[in-house]
Amino acid sequence: MSNFRSLDPATVEPEEEAPAADRLISGDPRFTTWNLEEAPGGIYAGIWQSTPGKWRISYDEWEYFHMLEGHSIVTEDGGEPIHLKAGDRLILRPGFKGTWEVVETTRKDYVIRL
Repeated sequence: MSNFRSLDPATVEPEEEAPAADRLISGDPRFTTWNLEEAPGGIYAGIWQSTPGKWRISYDEWEYFHMLEGHSIVTEDGGEPIHLKAGDRLILRPGFKGTWEVVETTRKDYVIRL
């Protein structure tokens, strides 16, 4: 087994999801996730994509992501909106609560630590 892994979505079956009905604010967003790595200690890495819509988010985990394409707006409760486009990077820490709005279909790669 190699000690590296390419983030190539063609190597795994994607998971299809949508936000829970009680979190949905607007639209009909659909998520596609290519979870490319699951490591001991609760570490995940992969690629996530969503179609337009807006929903509430709440993080118990730590996530770093890099926007690959699209336009999204992440807004922390009580905070200012952060517009995210290709090339942008963000860290969401445990305890983050707010909204995620996909304005234009968005794709990001991510690393999550539980």
